[in-house]
Amino acid sequence: MLLALLCLLAGALGHAAGTSLVKWLGVAELLLLALLLAWPLRRPPPLLAPPAAPAGDSERLTLLQARLEHLPVAAWVEQDGVLTALGSRARRLAAPGGVRDPAALQQQLRAARHGGHLVLDTERGNERWLVQCQALALDGQAQRLLVLVPLEQQLESESLLAWQQLVQVLTHEIMNSLTPIRSLSQTAQMLLDEPGSEAELRIALEAIALRADGLSRFVQTYRRVSQLPAPELAPVDLAECFAHLQRAVAPAWAARGGEARFELHDPSLRLVADAGQLEQALIALIHNAEQATAELAKPRLWVQARQGRGGRLQIMVRDNGPGVPAGLERQIFLPFFSAREGGQGIGLTVVRQLVHGMGGRVRHVRPLEGGAAFVLSF
Repeated sequence: MLLALLCLLAGALGHAAGTSLVKWLGVAELLLLALLLAWPLRRPPPLLAPPAAPAGDSERLTLLQARLEHLPVAAWVEQDGVLTALGSRARRLAAPGGVRDPAALQQQLRAARHGGHLVLDTERGNERWLVQCQALALDGQAQRLLVLVPLEQQLESESLLAWQQLVQVLTHEIMNSLTPIRSLSQTAQMLLDEPGSEAELRIALEAIALRADGLSRFVQTYRRVSQLPAPELAPVDLAECFAHLQRAVAPAWAARGGEARFELHDPSLRLVADAGQLEQALIALIHNAEQATAELAKPRLWVQARQGRGGRLQIMVRDNGPGVPAGLERQIFLPFFSAREGGQGIGLTVVRQLVHGMGGRVRHVRPLEGGAAFVLSF
């Protein structure tokens, strides 16, 4: 508007100037000022001006953020020692109900330099994850991308290994019974043709019967492990359950000079489970504790229930015995494996199957006070 006004004034002044030199000099000054004002308007745009952002960039950014939010792995970016979660999986892992100690998780991630395996202590038990690290340099800032991947494939391999070990146990037990039965049967056939061999024949037949009974007991034990009934889930009052268990087992512990204590952090705790199978699992763990403390003058048993972080209910069965031998922690849940001489090795297998059937998990922990402890998480 100022430029148009100057041009208008110059035109009016020129019309009134006539032949006056002074007035024409004023017209020239106004036109020169108008040209100076118009010059920036005629300059071409700078060659390096940034192009305008395409209209679809914001949509693509939103889509990328949504994909990061739903990553099937837990991912973080580390810069200057600060970890930033890139998705919901990483945030859930550090939230209540995930790892038991979020600070320890961050320490493990910062210490990871070349990738490898991490064992995280979560509310569901010890879980194995694969960690991958990648160095980045963005806007001149050094960063690291850290990704945790659940080891599903490794877990499947361990499950396959467990089945292979089970088949080996079955084959070993069956062959241990069938081989002498076959040999004794052949001996009995030969004795049938020999006069006066009734006594030897009776001994051979009795030995065959004993081996057959042993094989039958083994098969019945296997059926007991592999054919557990489906749980009937319903609300279970833990105060009532603990009171029933205490009446059933506490006198036996007191008779041995010991004590069995049942503790509820909240008397109103309830659990959706099969009441009979829950009691069966706890009785099996209590029986293991009784055997582990058989040589102690003052055996102790603690059965405790509390509400954990993230709303998970935990039941712990602990004793003051010698504990599980070091190195056998992963094998004690295998069918027919026993760390005790003469043990059948099915108690913990049954416990794990019962608890898993009710939607929970069972794990072994090594208390600082000694002994053994098994934690059921639901």
